[in-house]
Formats: sequence, structure tokens, C-alpha cells
Amino acid sequence: MIQTETAKELELSSQEYLKLVSQIMSIRKRSDVPKAYVRTYGCQQNISDSEMIKGMLSQAGYSFTDNAEEADFILFNTCAVREHAEDRVFGNVGALKNLKRRHPQVLIALCGCMMEQEHVAKRIHDSFPFVGLVFGTHCLHEFPKLLYKSLVDGKRIFLRDNDDLCVHEGIKTLRDGSFKGFIPIMYGCDNFCSYCIVPYVRGRERSRRPEIIINEARDMILSGYKDITLLGQNVNSYGKGLDCDINFAKLLREIDSIDGDYWLRFMTSHPKDCSKELLDTIASSRHISLHLHLPFQSGSNRILKLMNRHYTREKYLEIINYAKEKIPDISITSDIIVGFPGETYEDFKQTLSLVEEVGFTSLFTFIYSKRNGTPAAKMDDPISAEEKSKWFSELLKTQEKIASKRCASMVGKTEKVLVEEKSKKEGFLCARTSGNIIVEFLGDESLIGTFQNVKISKARNWVLQGELIK
Repeated sequence: MIQTETAKELELSSQEYLKLVSQIMSIRKRSDVPKAYVRTYGCQQNISDSEMIKGMLSQAGYSFTDNAEEADFILFNTCAVREHAEDRVFGNVGALKNLKRRHPQVLIALCGCMMEQEHVAKRIHDSFPFVGLVFGTHCLHEFPKLLYKSLVDGKRIFLRDNDDLCVHEGIKTLRDGSFKGFIPIMYGCDNFCSYCIVPYVRGRERSRRPEIIINEARDMILSGYKDITLLGQNVNSYGKGLDCDINFAKLLREIDSIDGDYWLRFMTSHPKDCSKELLDTIASSRHISLHLHLPFQSGSNRILKLMNRHYTREKYLEIINYAKEKIPDISITSDIIVGFPGETYEDFKQTLSLVEEVGFTSLFTFIYSKRNGTPAAKMDDPISAEEKSKWFSELLKTQEKIASKRCASMVGKTEKVLVEEKSKKEGFLCARTSGNIIVEFLGDESLIGTFQNVKISKARNWVLQGELIK
């Protein structure tokens, strides 16, 4: 018999709540098994969070579908970093209104960074009454209880802003891939860059225990994972607050010492904490990929100070030059914000000159997006959107020339690549180098998930083409 006590009367373990959910859904399911639709917006950390949610749902007996129409449970895991991502969420949630009308028993839930913002949670509460469950980034470990309570009580639940500064372990993860995967090593951020909402929605920095991370990495390697990415809002500050002698470079060395054929990646790094010890570790490693993603955001010291980035242009270039000296084949990528409040064209030209001096493999470029609740949102922003778009186009053209030249320099070389998927081009496969550059080549899809050697024969601006060496 299914127990029907309200969640108020129950204080069970997560496993017990999931078992109760399984019993409930064995009756409420719309098909042979209950189905869940999980859609993720934003960064790799959100993807990792969704994988944990899927792990809990699988323990409760759910299977997964890509079609929201056939789902018993629908979840949007949201991103708050840019306005466009928020607008997409509101639009897609609104589109579920008719689905809920046709299938009243479907539970619709929202989680993630957007839900940690009070004005967003209020808008969801007031304007989307068919959304039954809303929870923030700090409540992931409470999902089994929240899901059970939603199903039993039938009342709307909104839970957010309960940052207990703890790391909750033991949550099962159902990874999306079989040979590429993520391991979160820390949560939150203490940097408070003036444009960034992350510290307000993800909380303060807290690191996972190194032995737990190392064991997780070992299990993934033994299971056949070939590409493992360590995640954190600022991985370089890993270890702060732990009661053991550990930092990020030491953690990397411990994982790198595990035998196997795999690549180890990490993101994201903050320049103010990027140490020579870290770069030396990459240079001497067996498995760490030759790729450094190091966001500089602006080449102007004046703008960097307004951004509260805690480094200068000169310091950034010092790090880059040391990395190139120690790791000659390193591939460097970065993030840039164009049109930060108060930025002039002279400031922007300093960004362009830094891009030309470093010679990045690729860039993630964004026009400044105002985030309510951040200091930058209150700054004067006199430059028009049209002018910012012109600067943005100029930046893209500059980087395109650099990327084209860099890709052309690789023609004739043989690269070890990890084959990831079928290409859109008939008969071709899509692979990635240690330096995070995409390579396409003719090959059978049975090679997906394996390392192969490919001789580069042709270069485009962002993608290489090669021939499989058998």
C-alpha cells in the first residue's frame, strides 16, 4: 500500500522518499513506466546538476524522454548569466500551459540559477500558476523530499535561498555520456565580479573533499571514460577552507597519476589565481589536456578595475607568456565582454590588441548583458547597442583571422583526437584534439568514443579536416 502521509509528517532519507515516489508513480504513470523530460540551459555546472537530478529520478523509477508531451514530470534547469537565456526559459515555460491543461496530472518544475533570484521566483509564482515546483541551486539534495511532497500534497512548492555552505555528497549521478563526463570539484564563487550574478545564485565557495573527487575520477576511468572535465566557478581556488594540504594543482597531480588512456580537462580558471605551479603541473602531466581556458574579459586596466577582476592586463600577459614557455603546444581560449558600462572605443581597442598579441585558438564573446542585483547594473552605460554591435563585429573579424592562421599552421601534422559524434557531413565523424579543436574526417561511427590519430589535410576558420591514420 502507498503511504500518503503529508511530507510534514515525514522526515525520511532521500532513498526512502524516492522509494515512495516510485510507488506513487507506479499508479499515476501515463504509459508503461513514468517518464521525465529534463531540459538544461547554461553552463557545464548546470549540466552536471541535471545529471544528478536524473540520477535521483532514475532511482524513483522514471525513464527519460525528449518529448515533453509524453512526460509525467517536466523540469527546466535554468541559467541566469545572460538575459537571452532567461527570456528563452520564460517563453518555453509559457508554452507548457496548454500541455498542463490537457494533462493536469503532469508535474512541471523549475530549478537552477534563475530560481535563486527573488524577482524571477515571484514572476513564476504570479504568472505561471501551472508550475508546481520551484527550487534553487542550494536545494538539490532536497529534491527527493520536494518531489514526494509535490505529488502527495498537490500544493505549489517554492524553495530557494537556503545556502547552508555545505557540500552534500552521495547523490547518484546519471551521466548523459558514456565516454565524456563532468566532475564538480567545488561550488560557488567568492570573486564578485561586478557584472556577474553567479555568487548571488550559487553562493560562496566550498570545495569537495579530494579523496571523494579522486575516487569518482578513478571510477569513471575504470568505466571507460576518455574525457573528464573538473568543474567549478573558479577551479583555481579549489581547496580553500578544507582542513587538508590541498590546492588545485595538487588535486590535478593526484588524478593525473591514475593509470589509463584519458584526457583531464578543467574549467573555469580565474587569472588572479592561475599559478605557475598549476602551469608547471600541466606541462609535466601525462593526461591533462593542452588547453587553458582563461577568461580575460577586457584588455583595458580601467575596465578590469570596474569589473572587479583583481588583475591587470600586464599580469594576464605574464601568465600567458609563462604558459607558452612551459607548454609550447598549448591552446588558449578565453571569454570577452564587449560594451561593459563605461567602456569607450579606446578601451575596446586595448581588448583587440590583447587578442592579437595572445593569438587565441578561439573566443567566447558576448555583448554586456545587464543582471539585476549586480553592481554593474547600476553603472552608467551611455554607449548605444548599435555601437556595441559594431565593436562586436570588429572583434569577431579580428579573431577569425587569428583562428584561420592558427588552423592553417596545423595542416600536415598528425593529431591524437577523441571521436565524439557523427558530423553533419555525410560519412564524416567529428572529433576533438587535446587542445579542444574540432577535426572532421571520414570514418565509421564505430570509432565514436575512441582515440584515433588523424593527419590534418585542410583547415577552415574554426574546424580542421583530416585523414584517419589506420
